[in-house]
Amino acid sequence: MGNGMNKILPGLFVGNFRDAKDPRQLEENNITHILSIHDNAKKILKDKEYLCIEASDHSDQDLSKFFPQVNKFIHKARLEGGAVLVHCLAGVSRSVTVTTAYIMTVTELGWRDALNSVRGARSVANPNFGFQKQLQYYDSEHVVEERKRFKRMFPDNPFNDEEECRYNMHCYQQYIVTGNTPTRSDYPLPYKAYQPKNGNNEKMTDEEKEKGWPMFFVRFTPEKVSKSKKKSKSDNGVGEDENKNSERTEEEEQGESSTTATDTTETSTDDDVVGDDDKKRHSALLDDL
Repeated sequence: MGNGMNKILPGLFVGNFRDAKDPRQLEENNITHILSIHDNAKKILKDKEYLCIEASDHSDQDLSKFFPQVNKFIHKARLEGGAVLVHCLAGVSRSVTVTTAYIMTVTELGWRDALNSVRGARSVANPNFGFQKQLQYYDSEHVVEERKRFKRMFPDNPFNDEEECRYNMHCYQQYIVTGNTPTRSDYPLPYKAYQPKNGNNEKMTDEEKEKGWPMFFVRFTPEKVSKSKKKSKSDNGVGEDENKNSERTEEEEQGESSTTATDTTETSTDDDVVGDDDKKRHSALLDDL
């Protein structure tokens, strides 16, 4: 991730200035539109449709004023079957910020989750502090109205962007924990795959098999649940017997200790009696003398 342009969503890529001029990458990813956002943004390739925004990578730079324009450009290109490359100089801060704003607009994700979904596809993504504050403000003050305006402008949305973002967020979490980037095979289940259909335990359908649901995915049946409960009860029974045996052992030890204490007390009492007799004999001898 970070080496070359990275796919964030179907038809949406983030890269750097060099990627925007690489004919091989542009052709491989079917890039038709380029959003260039940096200090000297300008159109370079004649066969691509451009949106050029001049903006510096500085905390005081206001990028939020460009969000509506960026959102419309990206979404319109995707609906027309095109693919958009969003790039700045390094593909780290400015391009990631406007891409995150777009994801927040077309999904219900907050700014942190939207940003982490970008990071899941491009690990170098790291907007500066000022841009992150702008995303936070956009999330709290403007994104709801922008979503409504967007739905009026584009009532039909064929994309399942939120599920794609969930997958990217999973990739980011795995990257943070392990340092490795998971592949699609490491995340085979669809979003909410463990949620039963209509509350019932249904078998896998042919349609699900065609979509690539894993064959090892098991839904518990009542028989399996009852067996697991019996097994847990038997395990608990063994544990209870062990506890009872341990309690009995403790009681026996306590009984033995109490018996020993009684014997000791009786012995000490006998010693006291013998001592008194010795004293009497001694006093009698003294009287005779």
